[in-house]
Amino acid sequence: MALCDLVESPAGVLWLEDEGRGFAPSARWNMPAAEAVEPADGPLAEFLARTGWVVSLKELAEAPGQYPGLILPAWLSEMPDAWLVVPLASGADLLGFVVVVTPRAAVKIDWEVRDLLKTASGQAASYLGQLRATEALLEARKFDAFNRMSAFVVHDLKNLVAQLSLMLKNAERHRGNQEFQRDMLATVQNVVERMNSLMLQLRSTASPVKNPRPVELAAVVRRVCAAKAGQREPLVLDLALGLAAFGDEERLEHVIGHLIQNALDSTADGGKVSVRLERDGRFAAIDVADTGAGMSPAFVRDHLFKPFETTKKTGMGIGVYESSQYIKELGGRILIDSTPEVGTHVRVLLPLGEGAAPLPPTIREVA
Repeated sequence: MALCDLVESPAGVLWLEDEGRGFAPSARWNMPAAEAVEPADGPLAEFLARTGWVVSLKELAEAPGQYPGLILPAWLSEMPDAWLVVPLASGADLLGFVVVVTPRAAVKIDWEVRDLLKTASGQAASYLGQLRATEALLEARKFDAFNRMSAFVVHDLKNLVAQLSLMLKNAERHRGNQEFQRDMLATVQNVVERMNSLMLQLRSTASPVKNPRPVELAAVVRRVCAAKAGQREPLVLDLALGLAAFGDEERLEHVIGHLIQNALDSTADGGKVSVRLERDGRFAAIDVADTGAGMSPAFVRDHLFKPFETTKKTGMGIGVYESSQYIKELGGRILIDSTPEVGTHVRVLLPLGEGAAPLPPTIREVA
């Protein structure tokens, strides 16, 4: 340890503040492991914080009046060869202290040595303070990342619960329908797999974005619309086949599903929701349009793409933010055109996968 070298000491122990415990041994040099914990409000810590003095234990034993109010803890009095206690202070905060053992050759502790130790300990305390601040920042960022992931997972779970609720709502009416029963079992299996995937993301704090690969978009749109069927009027589909974009199929399905669900939620009975897929230059364009409540230009500009901002009473304000972040990561973008009491048109632009097929005839259908 550098402080020990300054006074030719062969060994020492570093105590650092341990939140909730006081000052605990943090590092040692040529010393056996120490277990003593010094309370943050104990006499030793209080004296070091108040005075910032380097304490010579030999001097304290011979002339205790030179250290008024200092009472040594039992563990320090019993520590073999303990010689100096050097505080590590950053401003008015005591970060810790170092106990230095007696050197092999006699070293006189005068004011020059004390000043040298105080200067060195100040530099060490500054370094330790920066290190702790960095660790605290990293920890805060980890919690922030976990909280963000938790918000996304809760939002996804809300959508899955809505899917199950719709299925249960129709279950009594279609009790004798064998095809409905098969679809219901497939839906439950899919929901369970999605929930397990979400829990895995929370446990591992893994990014939900997997390595992108070509995804055939018409199949994804059709699958999403089939899952939404029965909520309102039939969805009008206008899909160009053969368009593939790079991404994770599950995440793209989630984005498209969220946009379609938003359109359905904002559109009253008798309204219209349509989904169109076409090629737009080097992009695949997915258009979701509705004749619903719409949004003001100010809300679209200032709030729509921010987390926890929503116009829906039961919404969380996460879906559009999460969707836009993922589309940006893929090199795409989301465009919004909305008018209050008229409706909303959302266009998702996704870079086409390499070797995308030429534009085939468009297939129009109703889901």
